[in-house]
Amino acid sequence: QVQLVESGGGLVQPGGSLRLSCAASGTIFRRCTMGWYRQAPGKQRELVATITSDDSTNYVDFVKGRFTISRDNAKNTVYLQMNRLIPEDTAVYYCNLHSRLYVVDAWGKGTLVTVSS
Repeated sequence: QVQLVESGGGLVQPGGSLRLSCAASGTIFRRCTMGWYRQAPGKQRELVATITSDDSTNYVDFVKGRFTISRDNAKNTVYLQMNRLIPEDTAVYYCNLHSRLYVVDAWGKGTLVTVSS
């Protein structure tokens, strides 16, 4: 059973930056696609960015040029660097680990990001 623990959320002013981290347990991390999703109040959870096992990245349009996803396989950790934050980025951010090979789709409990002056 893979466990994911997010950290790094908090309150930040518009235009500021935060870096989220997600640490995974187990030994399959390096072979899995990792993703960041978010859920704003009253809205459905939505994809933010993904990174595959070979470091191929994908971003949704509303974060392109502002957010960067990366991974450190030696630390079993995926990151989301968020720059130029806007109030619309306020949400609970969730980490996801996905693997068809290992039949795993795991979620963390989320970390709250609040962008407000």
